[in-house]
Amino acid sequence: MSALPKLPQTSPDARTAPRPVLRVRGMRADDLDAVMQIESAIYPFPWTRGNFADSLTAGYDAWVFAAAEGAGRELLGYAVVMWIPDEVHLLNLSVAGAMHGRGIGRAMLDWLMRDAWRRGARGMMLEVRPSNQAAIALYRNAGFAQIGVRKRYYPAPHGAREDAWVMFRRLDDE
Repeated sequence: MSALPKLPQTSPDARTAPRPVLRVRGMRADDLDAVMQIESAIYPFPWTRGNFADSLTAGYDAWVFAAAEGAGRELLGYAVVMWIPDEVHLLNLSVAGAMHGRGIGRAMLDWLMRDAWRRGARGMMLEVRPSNQAAIALYRNAGFAQIGVRKRYYPAPHGAREDAWVMFRRLDDE
């Protein structure tokens, strides 16, 4: 596991505990219970356990981010990345709900971008719901720009569908 740099909290709020130092390692099948606990708590339309298992079977990069210190070193977040010839497609980046607003998502994204760049990726692409303003702010602050829209991409309440914004960032400036 590699240690991520400790960054300051992104905004003051009621959660005053300092952000923990993070450790990252490849996701394993025995992580899926903890991953699903977070996934189902933070999304109205979560990925299924099968989606994560299939990602592992397909050989996608799947990472878990945990606290380096403290009892149990609980899982704080995870990410799934698919490689395409010279780019990576960020399929899932999630932080445990109780840890939102502490800069953990940004630290995870920065680690993913550095790792992809070191391994030869020239860019990173992702989809995000237009209704997910916190994620859009995270990606824009990290240098991503909207390059397109996928119509009716995500499930939404009452059988409706929500578009996805396609965002991209070149990594050659890493």
